[in-house]
Amino acid sequence: MKTYDTLYQDAVQLLKELINTQSFSKEESDTAAILEKFFNHRNILFQRSGNNLWAFANPFNPEIPTIWLNSHHDTVKPNAGYTLDPFTELEKEGKLFGLGSNDAGGPLVSLLATFTHFYNREDLPFNLIIIASAEEEISGRNGIASVISEIPKCDLAIVGEPTLMDLAVAEKGLMVIDAKVTGKAGHAAREEGVNALYLALDDLQKIKDFQFQRVSPFLGKTKVSATVIQSGKQHNVVPDLCEFTLDVRVTDAYSLEEALQELKSNLKAELIPRSLRLQSSHVPNEHFILKIAEKLGLKTYGSPTLSDQALIPYPSVKIGPGDSARSHTADEFIYLNEIQEGISGYISILETYIQLLTQES
Repeated sequence: MKTYDTLYQDAVQLLKELINTQSFSKEESDTAAILEKFFNHRNILFQRSGNNLWAFANPFNPEIPTIWLNSHHDTVKPNAGYTLDPFTELEKEGKLFGLGSNDAGGPLVSLLATFTHFYNREDLPFNLIIIASAEEEISGRNGIASVISEIPKCDLAIVGEPTLMDLAVAEKGLMVIDAKVTGKAGHAAREEGVNALYLALDDLQKIKDFQFQRVSPFLGKTKVSATVIQSGKQHNVVPDLCEFTLDVRVTDAYSLEEALQELKSNLKAELIPRSLRLQSSHVPNEHFILKIAEKLGLKTYGSPTLSDQALIPYPSVKIGPGDSARSHTADEFIYLNEIQEGISGYISILETYIQLLTQES
């Protein structure tokens, strides 16, 4: 096992390499190559599928629990507000600047440091698997969803995202719905037809004031918003079709299918979900991670933002160094001491689990 200081130095150096390498979603091959080099340099056997990489800390034992450590190495594209080069790391005043430094480079390298800390430790009472995933920022089908069937299922996934090392025990899901209202075309001057725009207004007013029946104790209310609308092609023709888009942020009080049904029972429009993949999540009340959180004094909360949790079909939490408020902002950065705290925090979580398992045995 390496000392915490060595783990930290290695993590910062890796993060600088990742920052200096463009890795937009679906274009992560170069950062995947950097991660391959990281594993090879440490003689860690790994597997790669597309731009997703994973490795086992010890030989897999189906008789003991399994923990995933997961974060992503893709980034969004830099916005126009950048004053610094997003692809050149800059260390200044205790901060490390660069695209992806906070979301989610800091959490990723901290998890990798944690993994190397426990790598080949023979007394681990659980299987430990690190997964560096692609396409997280777009919830892409070639990201973690494409490799879940190739990796042993887990009892807990620790998803690395910037949370100020608070523990998100629930996360909202996302459903995008295409809505369609049909009327009858006619000449506007003769007041002919049935105006689909006016029909849609009834539904849009309901959506504006809509309250889902069930409320989550962790995440509050499920929310629906109308975000895009399109109707008509000529000024003198009553439109026979109005289409609009609904953005639905679903709490753990609903499955996506249940939320869709509640909307269908209240609206006249035809509702067609684009996907039912991005489900909400909530750790079961008796799960061991909640005991660990209590023992370590971790603040728990429900997260409104989406991550790979939405695609992981097993119990999961979200925690990591950095601040979600900095994600996708101009001149993105992470404090260097946050990386130190991330490494020590992740290690403490796993060490505490080892202690709990030892006490129970």
